[in-house]
Amino acid sequence: MYKKILAAIDGSELSDKALDKGLELAKNLNAQVTLLTVTELWSAKTIASQYDAGVAAPIEQYEKVEAKWAESVLEKAAEKAKAQGVETNTVHISDQHPAEGIIEAASANDIDLIVMSSHGHRGLKKIMLGSVAQEVLAHSKIPVLVFK
Repeated sequence: MYKKILAAIDGSELSDKALDKGLELAKNLNAQVTLLTVTELWSAKTIASQYDAGVAAPIEQYEKVEAKWAESVLEKAAEKAKAQGVETNTVHISDQHPAEGIIEAASANDIDLIVMSSHGHRGLKKIMLGSVAQEVLAHSKIPVLVFK
């Protein structure tokens, strides 16, 4: 069945719930879990506005903040997995669109199943399935389990 599961997480409440279900599945299947979070590159407009506001090295500051946030999210998820006896590794992909990062990480890590929430930080504004989940479902060659 599934031996290598990728859990795409973003620290949101729904993402945490999907992670819990994914870890439960992994434990039942004795599967390894890759915990993944993806942080996006700032838009050129945002970078320019930071320079205009006099922020020194805004890109480096943004990347430090995002790296610290990703580390926190992944650490919390790894602790949950450890408490359940699920073997994990963590991956942070920076400066990439989340759906692309999820699909690339799944392929690069020989993943059998992608687990994710229907909405995350960005998708909560959507009425239907979140845009990241939609993109992953549309473009992934690997099965995707989406939790609402």
